[in-house]
Amino acid sequence: MIDRKAFRKDFEVMQEALARRGEALVAEGSAWARARALDTAQRDVKAQSEALQAERNSVSKLIGQKKKNGDDASKELARMGEVAKQSKLLDVQAKEAEAAFSDALLEIPNLPHASVPDGADENDNIEIRRWGEPRQDKVPAHWDIGEALGILDFEAGAKLAGSRFSVLRGAAARLERGLMQFMLDMHADQHAYEEVWVPAIANRKTLTGTGQLPKFEDDLYHLEGEDAFLIPTAEVPVTNLYQDTILDAADLPIRHCAYTPCFRREAGSAGRDTRGMIRQHQFDKVELVQLVHPEHALDGLNELTGHAAAILEALELPYRVVDLCAGDIGFSAQKTFDLEVWLPSQSCYREISSCSSFAQFQGRRAGIRFRSEGGKPEAVATLNGSGLAIGRTLVAILENGWQLDEHGNDSVVIPEKLRPYVGGLERIVV
Repeated sequence: MIDRKAFRKDFEVMQEALARRGEALVAEGSAWARARALDTAQRDVKAQSEALQAERNSVSKLIGQKKKNGDDASKELARMGEVAKQSKLLDVQAKEAEAAFSDALLEIPNLPHASVPDGADENDNIEIRRWGEPRQDKVPAHWDIGEALGILDFEAGAKLAGSRFSVLRGAAARLERGLMQFMLDMHADQHAYEEVWVPAIANRKTLTGTGQLPKFEDDLYHLEGEDAFLIPTAEVPVTNLYQDTILDAADLPIRHCAYTPCFRREAGSAGRDTRGMIRQHQFDKVELVQLVHPEHALDGLNELTGHAAAILEALELPYRVVDLCAGDIGFSAQKTFDLEVWLPSQSCYREISSCSSFAQFQGRRAGIRFRSEGGKPEAVATLNGSGLAIGRTLVAILENGWQLDEHGNDSVVIPEKLRPYVGGLERIVV
């Protein structure tokens, strides 16, 4: 969450920064406006409590003097009773105001970094660089390639679970598994991430810590009878491994990679990518997470983005890096670089990894702090990014590696560095 001390001290500056995401976020009725009103209410209650305490001290002193002199102190004692009642009422009001204020803060997104471009949506994002040569010839969509090769079965997925599910068969199933292993090996062995294996279910506190709750509950799969959810990304459990923990500054940075299945209801994506594997309710992903000193957050973001991009380069998949504008960055993010892979069937780049610095936003929410020698604990900075989304990587391999064989049939060439992970398979054929 945002820094509540800064909220009170630098309100106007913070409001201006938040408005870069969209004026509605600071308008009347917004969580920001409610937090401001609740903060004012808290201050009023505090002022009243301090006034009552001063009166209590004064009256108590007067009662002592009157009793010492043998004078009647009944009036003062009666007033003390009234003060006590008012103090109890103010205590209740203070607790209610604090709870409401804390709830409002949880609904306020992170403030964009000064380097984040201005803009309202994805059309205002800025391309940073490109790698590889995108193929420009006519290529079938991945669902047509997969069905022609008998390796993608969307009808079976719909029968088993509904729309936006799929079944992978044969070479596609092996590719999915091989990609997972390839990505984990590269991040652990070459990029120095410690691999972890975490639950695919998270409780409310954990999801609140990384910012998915309370705002995005409609996008999550809730477990009936339990206050728990299927995870939308490994970012949630991996970051929260350090929930309510004070780390030693000398232990930073901490780097983890993890594979998990991910589950999203995609409640706001009606009509978008309804065919194929681009946007599914269940998908596989390898995630990169870093916990770093706040001063090193942006350097860490550049490093992490490079680690994710290295997977695309190893697989010989053309991509570009995009700097997301203020209106397009995620709720918890301070700054985000998207990696977009080239899909020749669509003649465009599509997101395959979103790499973000959250600064201290998640550290405050999840109670993840660090202490320098002799210093006070402060919130750690967190980073994460897909390294990569496995299903979308498979899609990119099918389309970028598609060829007609000597008989005019569909085939797909497997990237050379991936072949040891799929039993030496060089080409998928009918």
